[in-house]
Amino acid sequence: MNPEGYELRKTADGKGDGVFATRTFKVGELVMVGVIERRVNENHSHATQVSPFGYVQLGGLGSKANHSCDPNCGIRLNEAEAPNLIARRNILAGEEITFDYAMRNYSIEHFPSRCRCSASNCRGTVTGWKDLPAASKVAYDGFVAPYLIEIDRVALLHGRMSGVAGTSSSHPPKAVGGLTEHRKII
Repeated sequence: MNPEGYELRKTADGKGDGVFATRTFKVGELVMVGVIERRVNENHSHATQVSPFGYVQLGGLGSKANHSCDPNCGIRLNEAEAPNLIARRNILAGEEITFDYAMRNYSIEHFPSRCRCSASNCRGTVTGWKDLPAASKVAYDGFVAPYLIEIDRVALLHGRMSGVAGTSSSHPPKAVGGLTEHRKII
């Protein structure tokens, strides 16, 4: 048994590798410590957002935790700005450890068009925070990166809440003179 309480193994549904609990975790318990392997210059398929404009490549098994639209973990940033995985509900030994990638990334553009989580509430695609339904944002309260909440707060103040018609940007608002401006991709 792994002393950390998790191990990497193949998923039963053929999705590939996943991280599985080797012991029980209680709600609110630290499941996995996030470790930054290196900083990267931009968002890509293996990048983890750690600030409004900062991205990293995670090390350890944190980079192997799969997405779910009904995750058993959320995230809280640690002192190094890496996302720790925290149990959102009790997790039993043998259960796959998952989180919603929208809990840490504002935009996700590098995944297959179809989500493979098989959750009863699956959104159909792996989305970032900007495309997450409002009900999911509320349900994830306390388990998301604080910079995502701030991006939404600033966008709302400027009438450009993520998901609102007219906001087609895939990037977080850009800070300009203490205010923000939404960057558009053309």
